[in-house]
Amino acid sequence: QVQLVESGGGVVQAGGSLRLSCAASGVTFGEIAMGWFRQAPRKEREFVASINWSGVDTYYADSVQGRFTISRDNARNTVDLRKRRLKKEDTAVYYCAAGPGDAGGNSRTVRSRPAHWGQGSQVTVSS
Repeated sequence: QVQLVESGGGVVQAGGSLRLSCAASGVTFGEIAMGWFRQAPRKEREFVASINWSGVDTYYADSVQGRFTISRDNARNTVDLRKRRLKKEDTAVYYCAAGPGDAGGNSRTVRSRPAHWGQGSQVTVSS
């Protein structure tokens, strides 16, 4: 059974930083890509960032490029999202996602075919 458990959400002031973590179990973590999505109130879930199986290739949405950094630790089965210079529009529930097992761990496939989801972690950016 696949489980993705996010942690690290909370309330942060605009301009501040926050780190989200996701712990995975029930998957061959070192063979799949991982990613983060978010869903703001009254909006659809959107892609934020993804990382390939080895951690070498990363992919970001334009809205977070240069401010967010995704990384992974295959020894600990974790993927992190470090967020800097946060804006009010970054307020959302952030979801960890695992890519499909048949995609060779390609970072782009998490965006198009997320296979598993975490329960979500609320991030609120205050002014």
